[in-house]
Amino acid sequence: MNRRNESTPVTFDAEWPVSGQDATAFNNDHRWTVVSTSISALIVGSIAWLAVSTMPPVTGGTVENASHGFLPYRLFQQLTDSGSNALFASVASMPADRQQTSGLDRALNTERAAPKSTIETHTVTLDSGDTLAGALENAGISANDANAAIAALGKVHNARALRAGQSFDITYNTHPDVAANSNDPSADDDASDMSKGAAVPGEPISRLLTIKFSPTVDHDITIARGADGTFQATDVVKQLVSHVHRAGGTIDGSLYLSAMRAGIPTDVVGEMIKMFSYKVDFQRDLQPGDSFEVFYDYYYTPEGMPARQGAISYAMMKTGGKTIVLYRYQASPNDPAEYFDSFGESVKGMLMKTPVDGARITSGFGMRFHPVLGFSRMHKGVDFGVPIGTPVMAAGSGTVAFLGWSNGYGRFLKISHGSGYATGYGHLSRFSPGLHVGSKVRQAQVVAYSGNTGMSTGPHLHYETLVNNQQVNPLHLKMAQGRKLAGKDLRAFQAERLHIDDKLAATKLETKVADVSTGLRAGTK
Repeated sequence: MNRRNESTPVTFDAEWPVSGQDATAFNNDHRWTVVSTSISALIVGSIAWLAVSTMPPVTGGTVENASHGFLPYRLFQQLTDSGSNALFASVASMPADRQQTSGLDRALNTERAAPKSTIETHTVTLDSGDTLAGALENAGISANDANAAIAALGKVHNARALRAGQSFDITYNTHPDVAANSNDPSADDDASDMSKGAAVPGEPISRLLTIKFSPTVDHDITIARGADGTFQATDVVKQLVSHVHRAGGTIDGSLYLSAMRAGIPTDVVGEMIKMFSYKVDFQRDLQPGDSFEVFYDYYYTPEGMPARQGAISYAMMKTGGKTIVLYRYQASPNDPAEYFDSFGESVKGMLMKTPVDGARITSGFGMRFHPVLGFSRMHKGVDFGVPIGTPVMAAGSGTVAFLGWSNGYGRFLKISHGSGYATGYGHLSRFSPGLHVGSKVRQAQVVAYSGNTGMSTGPHLHYETLVNNQQVNPLHLKMAQGRKLAGKDLRAFQAERLHIDDKLAATKLETKVADVSTGLRAGTK
């Protein structure tokens, strides 16, 4: 008998009996079983090949650290510990309630169920009355972490100097095991719940990692947790770069608004107004069509962000048919810088003509109908219409002679300037902190804030000047001017003036409008 030509029928013993009506379905399922078995075998073979090819070499009878392999050893065990039966079973032909989970499925499910560490970043902004510690705890940071971080911050920055509106970028770890790391080892139930990702009510679940913020544009502070769990703070100071600007424009309305429209930074505008306040009455002297120009330094961060004002070297104003030119000059490094005209005469007079910026005169000196009393009487000062809270500057250097409530004046401040001269400021909302009778003040120092106290029908500043205790018209008062340079000081000033003129001529005039996003000039640097 030629056995090579014999054909022996192959039979499959099904695990479950198949009835006649299910025979056709079973044959179809059988074909899919063969296909799925082949694919499963191919997958297992590939995984085994990868595992063997990436196993560490055996050195001296020991195996190197298995964690260096391509496939985690635990996962490989989970893939193979169930044997081949689960992978090679005819899943398609098995009832749903008897299907077995493969080693691969169980491994993936185990990985999904394992608690995962999540690092998150959140921005915290201080509101009025908030503290950094309270803001951190509201974000889920533990009190211990918050206090430790703030203690570290105190080595580089005063935490009490933080103000409302300051933002902090905090990074924290939300791994459930962090919350389970309590000081009470007996809290087994709580620890068990936390290890499963369920936080115990009232317990923080975040582990603080870093805090980053910028108190000023040129400082970046980072508070970071070290490997030992303690916090360290670092303050990176950016190297600022100075650039010169020459800007100007035509006055349309007030000098302040016209300068802002020309793109000049607010702090430079304020300084320029103080410079000219000794020579110009901003209410009566300025007319539409007058012009101005200013030459100043400004400091920028390496990224090009404006940081702070430098010095104003030169300023010019054309008003009423005359030109006022001022130059900055510092005779000695130990003396403050002053501003002089082209002839070396100091711009400073004994008293400023206007003690508030951008003010308009609402009532002059002389007889008038009193709006509160209802009859005419002498008005012994000048009223400037300004909003409540406008800074009020000392018209001259001197000593505080009176500070408090004074009948119809409301809150009133009087400054004695010597030689029989004094100035008074009425209807104030408040005084500058730390000011008291006997305090020494310098010219242009902010000493109070305008208001609407006393016999007043609206927000304004009442300003008066006194000579030997008699009120006189501040707009007509002739005051002695400041010192005039002579000798070697005058020669040194003239050399500095020529140097400034040369730089001014070499710098292009900027007329670009301010950047609306920053309020600062974005001109040539």
